[in-house]
Amino acid sequence: MKGRRYILFDLDGTLSDSGEGIVNSISHALKHFGLEGDPQILRTFVGPPLMDSFRQHFNLPEEQITEVIRIYRQHYHDHGFYQNALYEGIPELLADLLKAGKTLAVATTKAEVYAHKTLAYLGIDKFFPKELVVGAHLDGTRSNKGEVIATVLERLGGGTEDKVMVGDRKFDILGAKANGLDVIAVTYGFGDREEIEAHGPTLIVDSVQDLRKLLLG
Repeated sequence: MKGRRYILFDLDGTLSDSGEGIVNSISHALKHFGLEGDPQILRTFVGPPLMDSFRQHFNLPEEQITEVIRIYRQHYHDHGFYQNALYEGIPELLADLLKAGKTLAVATTKAEVYAHKTLAYLGIDKFFPKELVVGAHLDGTRSNKGEVIATVLERLGGGTEDKVMVGDRKFDILGAKANGLDVIAVTYGFGDREEIEAHGPTLIVDSVQDLRKLLLG
């Protein structure tokens, strides 16, 4: 993997631990409708499109899902956004990847506007060209990870042999495979090893340090 020139990163669970803010905001939105959510289940909401997760776990009608997501986003904007921290070693890794001549991108199903704000808040926006930070649209479109990755690849151009995706959930693995892209799965995020192994990533690493060794040697 050391020779890969273009590296696509997932955001939540790969670059930063945003779990507390996301879970708290989802819980707040559910309580608005008199619903309670198991924190362990709510942690699985980090990664896939929110609409899909609310459908799967709460069987809500479409119009109620739309309202839950609206309330979630407002609470996340005001509170949850700030409950987020980089994993140790990530800033140094990104800086060294740039020094090694790599081009870095972000492919996330987080709303793109929040992806840009998150990178700026965490102080790592300088590592990613603005046009290579791709996320979901606020209207719910381009929420599939495969679509997000495809958009990044289209902007980069060329084939996939010099590119690799790095992520922590099965959605990163499936999205990368759908685009013919190798994928490194990290186990320090929100996807457990069982989930990761079941979907057959190209490689698995257990820490940021192991990821560094793989990408930089």
